[in-house]
This record gives sequence, C-alpha cells and structure tokens, in this order.
Amino acid sequence: MIIIHELKEISNAEWLIMRVIWTMKKCTSRQVINVMSHKEGWKASTVKTLLTRLKKKGFINSHKVSNKYIYSPNIGEQKAANLATMNVFRDICPMHAGNAINNLVQNISISKSDVQQLIKTLMKVEKTAPTKVKCNCLDPDAEKEAAYHEHEAR
Repeated sequence: MIIIHELKEISNAEWLIMRVIWTMKKCTSRQVINVMSHKEGWKASTVKTLLTRLKKKGFINSHKVSNKYIYSPNIGEQKAANLATMNVFRDICPMHAGNAINNLVQNISISKSDVQQLIKTLMKVEKTAPTKVKCNCLDPDAEKEAAYHEHEAR
C-alpha cells in the first residue's frame, strides 16, 4: 500500500513501522526493532533504515534523550488510513467503487459499532446518491470519440 502525505509515498514496510509507532505513541528504535524482529523477522538495520526514511518523509519525529532516539508519529493513524483509502479509490473506476466497498466490508473484521456507523452513513448517502455513477476512465475528448464505454462487472 502506498499513501501520499505532503507529496511523499510510504511503502508497505514503512506502513508496518508506522503501525508500531502509532500503537506505542512514543518509542525507541530498540522497541520498534524488537516488535518487527518478532513479527516480521526483520534485522535491526532494516528497521533503522525504514525509521530514517519515515523521518525524511515527514511521517515521524525524533528527538534524542540520553543516547536513545524517541520516535513519535507526525501524522495520525486515522488520517493516514483515510489518505490510503482515498488513494486506492482514486485509481478505481467509480462504476466499480460500490462493489469494491461491499467486498471490503465482507472480507475484513469490523466491530458491531463500526457496522452501525456504516449503516447510518449509507442511509445518509443514499438520500443524495445518483442512480448510476459515471465512468471517468476516459478524458472528455476521448469519451466523445468512443462509441460506447461500459464496464463489465468482474
């Protein structure tokens, strides 16, 4: 998964490091190394490289205390999750977004309170939702030239 934050990309490996930092709020590189060596089998050098990249990209802050660096997130987890989700759906044809969301809800673990919130949101959105969403895969000029453009459900 790649997300954009202030025009910077984050890799899947960097995302895993961020999840540790978000969960711990503040942590040392040693703490992140311990988690990632047990969870993913990563070496200390890998984790330190990823921490350096995340700091350069502005995703985390660090400050030195004695001989240790303390890392903390510079972007909230929910904001990052929202950006990641929007980036995925930006690349999907709007005609397939509904099915993608439905598939997502069916295949991830969410709490009952999340389900209730989704129901409320869907009921609200339904009031103003169009009968059919338009494809935006072609630019307007190319669309004029195309005789017919219809996506098949896959």
